[in-house]
Amino acid sequence: MITIDGSEGEGGGQVLRYACALSLLTGEPFTIENIRGGREKPGLMRQHVTAIEAACVIGNAECSGLAVSSTSISFRPGAVTPGDYHFAVGTAGSTGLVLQTIMVPLMLANAPSHLVIEGGTHALAAPPFDFIERTLLPVINRMGPTITAKLVRYGFFPRGGGRIEIDIEPAPLRAITCVERGAAGPAQVTAIVAGIPFDVADRELKAAQKVLAEWPEEAFVVRQLPADQGPGNALLIEADFEHVTELMSGFGKLGVLAERLATTAAKRMSGYIASGAFAGPYLQDQLLLPMALARGGAFTTVKISEHTRTAASLIERFLGVGFRVTEREEGANLVEVAR
Repeated sequence: MITIDGSEGEGGGQVLRYACALSLLTGEPFTIENIRGGREKPGLMRQHVTAIEAACVIGNAECSGLAVSSTSISFRPGAVTPGDYHFAVGTAGSTGLVLQTIMVPLMLANAPSHLVIEGGTHALAAPPFDFIERTLLPVINRMGPTITAKLVRYGFFPRGGGRIEIDIEPAPLRAITCVERGAAGPAQVTAIVAGIPFDVADRELKAAQKVLAEWPEEAFVVRQLPADQGPGNALLIEADFEHVTELMSGFGKLGVLAERLATTAAKRMSGYIASGAFAGPYLQDQLLLPMALARGGAFTTVKISEHTRTAASLIERFLGVGFRVTEREEGANLVEVAR
């Protein structure tokens, strides 16, 4: 059994998600102590419990210590069983992070799966649905499986209530190289508001426009949702390239100025564009596991995040597959599966 210190590295929920996925893929049980020891409020939150419960259901696994606020669990996997599944976080906890826990095991299963996940779709500290649909899945689908995602209803913090549906057609993974992102295509900044003043969206767009001054005026748009889907606000900044789409986001929160939120997200996009890299800061760690399972592959990316270092460490412990990182002259990093 592998023993993991949950306070090391990224020190948050990513350790749990990767450990569950890797355990289901390898059949190796694990124990995690000091869960989320690197966070202000240690222990499991509701979305982490749902993610682990989902791993237990699809993987016929047993997990002791599974409860909100628990700081230690032991997980013993069974056989992954594809099928139709419905998981509800019950809060605005991220539907996308639940999906990340079970997606890779199911895309290597022996039959298709259909998932319904309810909770938050556009909330703090997690990738929005749009990132999963337009940034992550197109790259994964190039590797063999076919995964489609549908947003049925938005779910903002703190209410939640969102719903996504995922269809997974499994296939063996093949190694791919994602070094060049290709020619630039359309770009768009979308301010989404539901049940809050239109002025918030307008201020966000004006602030983003100051940073992304070279983008055309028609690229900055507002999407107003029905009030009953809120209250909520999200800013999505999307840049399409020939081989990849990058999406940066920010989410409205009491006490955070709309201008500050938008400026931060726009600067992240500006930095990504200037880097020339294929993968942005949130895609990089998501590519490690499928490439490790394919036993090959490479991608260029921006500065290596603590999330990525933590994921790489866990993958090496479970799979015995490592990664080589080389800094390139133009500033981007080349990440390769080390064979």
